[in-house]
Amino acid sequence: MKYGARNQLTGTVTEITKGTLMCRVKVDVAAGATMSSVMTIESLDDLAIKKGDKVRIIVKAVNVLLVKE
Repeated sequence: MKYGARNQLTGTVTEITKGTLMCRVKVDVAAGATMSSVMTIESLDDLAIKKGDKVRIIVKAVNVLLVKE
């Protein structure tokens, strides 16, 4: 799949904090840095993201998208 965003990193999911409708997914990236993404619980389930998964982080403007391949 191709993405228009040029800023892409890979990392490992370290924490998932679920609320009622939304969740925050924390990802460890290179050099000890951490990034977070907020998404709906439905999106988390659709992507089947869980702690320990390797994901690609796609950054475009103010959006941070996670992609599990």
